[in-house]
Amino acid sequence: MDTHRNWYHNPLNLVVAFIVLMVLAAPHPIAAFTRSEAVHFQRSIIDYRSRLNPRYKKIKRPKTKYIIVHTAELGLKTTLRVVSRGKRFRNGRRTNGGHAHYVIARNGRTYRILDRKYEADHAGRSMWNGDTDLSAVSIGIELVGYHYAPITEAQYRSVGILIEILQGVYALDDRAVLTHSQVAYGLPNRWHPKNHRGRKRCAKNFNRTKARLGPTWRYDPDVRARRLVADAQLAAVYYSPKQYVAEAQEANVISKRNTAWVIAGEDFDSSTTVYKFPNGRVYTGDQIAAQVGWNRLPAKTVVLLNQEERVERLRDDGPVKTIADGVTAWSLAGRSYNHKTTIYFLPSGRIKTGSMIHDWDDLPVKTRLIVGYKGPFELRKDQSAYRIAGKGYKDPRTIYYLPSKQLVRGHKIKDFTQLQLGTLVFLPTAS
Repeated sequence: MDTHRNWYHNPLNLVVAFIVLMVLAAPHPIAAFTRSEAVHFQRSIIDYRSRLNPRYKKIKRPKTKYIIVHTAELGLKTTLRVVSRGKRFRNGRRTNGGHAHYVIARNGRTYRILDRKYEADHAGRSMWNGDTDLSAVSIGIELVGYHYAPITEAQYRSVGILIEILQGVYALDDRAVLTHSQVAYGLPNRWHPKNHRGRKRCAKNFNRTKARLGPTWRYDPDVRARRLVADAQLAAVYYSPKQYVAEAQEANVISKRNTAWVIAGEDFDSSTTVYKFPNGRVYTGDQIAAQVGWNRLPAKTVVLLNQEERVERLRDDGPVKTIADGVTAWSLAGRSYNHKTTIYFLPSGRIKTGSMIHDWDDLPVKTRLIVGYKGPFELRKDQSAYRIAGKGYKDPRTIYYLPSKQLVRGHKIKDFTQLQLGTLVFLPTAS
């Protein structure tokens, strides 16, 4: 007993105890990254500020209360152009850029788009805890990729370091880090009679733990205050008592659960949102009402966001697809983009499966791909096309990769006896 009494009467012990309690009670955890990691990261940031649209009006932000994480819904090249130069619409309208402070590529490379002291036009119609227009009080970070596809480990590392640096600069805790889908809200529309969450699905797949962040809020403060109506799907992602991890669960495919609004939010009827029907027909969002009807969208329709131009390249022209500027592997292959049954034919002549590719940002244009295939099977003297494919050797779904790097479908080959040895054959995995 005397030992305990002496301990409490020692002022130094009381100071130490107070410091320990303060650390344990602090909203922001002890640094997740070392100082050398942070310094190395800062030195590696690519300065892209010179590319900013000169028409963008720079306004100094009076205070910073939040860090907002986005998914770009685009590949790297187009993301950098859109956030710095602005977005183009088919009706001729343009924005002036300045849509993010930072962009993080899928390989972790980080680009500085706008000096962090200025406002970036990134959050749009937004609200959090009664604050509106969050662009005026927040930092915006874009992760290259899609809300229905996994974020890479390299991105999580970079965004984790960047967030920790920004938290130190602005004295922000982990609850100040939010995603665009958490803070965006929509006005009444055909699906919702009142102001509501769900305008964006942006960064719905952001896993805070992988970015070394603590939990988000336990509830939506604006829904609790009845300023907004909840979105059931987002509420399950962010505020479920089971601590549901927000990974990619729903694809960009129309179903009973996945309506156009659930997938595209306010962009459901935009000219830059493309609906690719199961029969191969392609429509933009602004065409659906007049030409199809929103209640007639067929199940398994694929929804693609931010398709500014070259919609014709998305039309179904058979099993062989081609990557082009603005038409990405995800646009063409959906969730199968990184599967071993998706085969990529690079312009160099190399052949890779989706599971072999890691740096999707650098996948070159004119790369061709086929989805749902097995192979290759090589034509040899003792192995004919018939022996490889059976009765399907002439089938339009059977793909022949010639030594000349041509991809030819089975029904297009007139004389199989003239096929060169070494030709590679790819067969569909299912009938």
